[in-house]
Amino acid sequence: MIDKLKKKWGIDSNFQILKIFIVFGITGSTAAWISEPLCNIFGITTDNLSIILYWLIRIVLITIVYQFILVFVAFLFGEFKFFWKFVRKFLTIFGLRF
Repeated sequence: MIDKLKKKWGIDSNFQILKIFIVFGITGSTAAWISEPLCNIFGITTDNLSIILYWLIRIVLITIVYQFILVFVAFLFGEFKFFWKFVRKFLTIFGLRF
């Protein structure tokens, strides 16, 4: 399975795939953690919104924040080039091109 991922992603070493998994893990956890204070800053709470609307907005916020954190953490781990392709691909879904 790891060999299939390495081939698909154009990765040569197991160490590089380990770094990529670590970047994904750190980024996902950090984006979820940061989204709650951001919601509070913008006044998005379950006190003034329905629980469904709150979570829809929070998930969108997590998705946006995730892209920024992903590029930053990837840079710190020396994997900017790999993740920049990933982020660009995601942004083209919304019609943004880099």
